[in-house]
Amino acid sequence: MNTLLPTAVVGSLPKPSWLAEPEKLWSPWALEGDALVEGQQDALRAAVHEQHRRGIDIVSDGEQTRQHFVTTFIEHLSGVDFENRETVRIRNRYDASVPTVVGAVEREKPVFVQDAAFLRSQTDQPIKWALPGPMTMIDTLADRYYGSREKLAWEFAGILNQEARELEAAGVDVIQFDEPAFNVFFDDVRDWGMATLERAVEGLRAETAVHICYGYGIKANTDWKATLGPEWRQYEESFPLLQQSSIDIVSLESHNSRIPMQIIELIRGKKVMLGAVDVATHDIETPDEVADTLRKALQYVDADKLIPSSNCGMAPLPRDVALAKLSALSAGAAILREELTGALV
Repeated sequence: MNTLLPTAVVGSLPKPSWLAEPEKLWSPWALEGDALVEGQQDALRAAVHEQHRRGIDIVSDGEQTRQHFVTTFIEHLSGVDFENRETVRIRNRYDASVPTVVGAVEREKPVFVQDAAFLRSQTDQPIKWALPGPMTMIDTLADRYYGSREKLAWEFAGILNQEARELEAAGVDVIQFDEPAFNVFFDDVRDWGMATLERAVEGLRAETAVHICYGYGIKANTDWKATLGPEWRQYEESFPLLQQSSIDIVSLESHNSRIPMQIIELIRGKKVMLGAVDVATHDIETPDEVADTLRKALQYVDADKLIPSSNCGMAPLPRDVALAKLSALSAGAAILREELTGALV
């Protein structure tokens, strides 16, 4: 798109209370059967409407049709047992009950393609769809079949590529892969994580993005952040690899974090989807605060490659707070956009 500083949402938006319990991850659906499908589509319509209303340029589904950004994709694959669950440590941070791989994983039919086509029918603006990345997928289940994180990641990469190609055919403009695991398992990222991500995007003509963050604004993540010291430099491990990759857009956390802004220099040449609103607080950023975060980033990324966004998904936030943050995001981007275009006149 030709808009300078086009705004976007990284991932989830809060679901309406009539669809699922608010402010909760893995919240069970409040509806069933045909009523659930209708309710999910109504929630997706509402998410699109709010993004239009609040000035978001690259529109997403807000993950209104999925319980969780990883497991909803996995539950549509064969070879995974959701009844035989195990408790595992997620990204070395917190325990969760997850499904178990018990056989060869296969995608027998499209997972999100119908939902993406519905999103495409709701807006004329560019649309973005998020998929879990291969490394983050293997970190969100138990494996009792492959016996190798790398081997399972390669299986998932091929499956994700199939899904991504069909999302592209359904009219998706930007396909995002969520890889928060890249901020934890640095050796694996170097050894095979980046290669499996490249396999997932292979042959795509749509723009591709990878989102690497420090997690939802939940206690387990905020407690972990408190142990990371005065500067968070985890991106220094993956950014040089991403700079050499075929990925078009790198999405990162920034506002209210301890990430040195100059780290963005490591991905010079890539588009940068910069988190300019914080998802770990209920405080609403002012437009000036958003503009200031974006302005600082311009030392390290050209304006035509900067995409103002959120730090992470907003599912755990109150709905009114999340929507107010979207308004602040677009208003802050507008301030900087006016400064930049005025300087060119």
